[in-house]
Amino acid sequence: MIGSIKTKVGEVPRISSTLRFGDHWGTFKARWGIGRMNYRVDPGLYAIGNPNERSPVLVTANYKMSFDKLREAVPGRDAWILVLDTRGINVWCAAGKGTFGTAELVARIESSGLSQVVSHREMVLPQLAGPGVSAHLVKKLSGFKVIYGPIRAIDLPVFLERGFRATSDMRLKTFTIWERTVLIPVELVGALKWALIVAPVFFLVDSIWGAGGFSANARNQGFYSVLAILMAIFSGAVLTPLLLPWVPCRAFSFKGLILGVVTTLFFVVSRWGNWDAWSLRLETAAWFFLIPAISAYLAMNFTGSSTYTSLSGVKKEMHWALPLQIGAGILGLILWIGSHLIS
Repeated sequence: MIGSIKTKVGEVPRISSTLRFGDHWGTFKARWGIGRMNYRVDPGLYAIGNPNERSPVLVTANYKMSFDKLREAVPGRDAWILVLDTRGINVWCAAGKGTFGTAELVARIESSGLSQVVSHREMVLPQLAGPGVSAHLVKKLSGFKVIYGPIRAIDLPVFLERGFRATSDMRLKTFTIWERTVLIPVELVGALKWALIVAPVFFLVDSIWGAGGFSANARNQGFYSVLAILMAIFSGAVLTPLLLPWVPCRAFSFKGLILGVVTTLFFVVSRWGNWDAWSLRLETAAWFFLIPAISAYLAMNFTGSSTYTSLSGVKKEMHWALPLQIGAGILGLILWIGSHLIS
């Protein structure tokens, strides 16, 4: 905030288009899942530059990263920014969940007194807000015309200069390797939180329940189980998004399954040993079920942030994929326990 601007409905906070260290640090933490669900700004009307009654109205979500991307994209411009209450969720996801929707937009127009602040009746929404907003209903209920802007906030200056006309590139949602990479940390942290619980259990069981002493069992089995769990997480949460376009099959669960099988092969090779022992055979078979199951499950987490899927497609995939993943996990766990019973 850098002050306020007087309007017919009172003082409106004025914001800067320059991001500070705290903004970048907050974004970094959110990328790693730290305070992610509380990374939000207050909904309402904001001013950037020195807008007047003829200045454009730009609409965004109250997820702070979305808010920051928008204000950073329009330096030196005069505009009004209307922030909707999306419960701290970004535009695309909020549109799918319904929090960036027609009802919230109409209610926010009314509560902010926007019709008294501007003389025109137009507002620019992100294109990715389309699934949640019914433009004709917004027009009917509020009198404001919805104009869908570019997908990327960085294209807004050109879009505004062209008189609210978008180029074909502005309508294309890319999913480059960098755009996929920045999604990895939050999924990785979520998976590692569960690993902090599961991995020690596997390690202790391997170390205590074996033919040798604790130290020998830990070296020969415990650390390998921990490594297997970490490799499964790496396969599903890191390799899958990085290699997404090049892995066969459309379903994310199959992509994670394929990479999970490949990862398991590397794991087995790293533990090459006495294959005459039935306990080792059963344990190896167990990881051929467990690693791909974990990898396939984690891979499905990226369906909601991908241009490859739709809501109906995600639901259909989860309907058949989850039972298979659970079944494979249970079978793998049974084989793992069996390997200790006969060790």
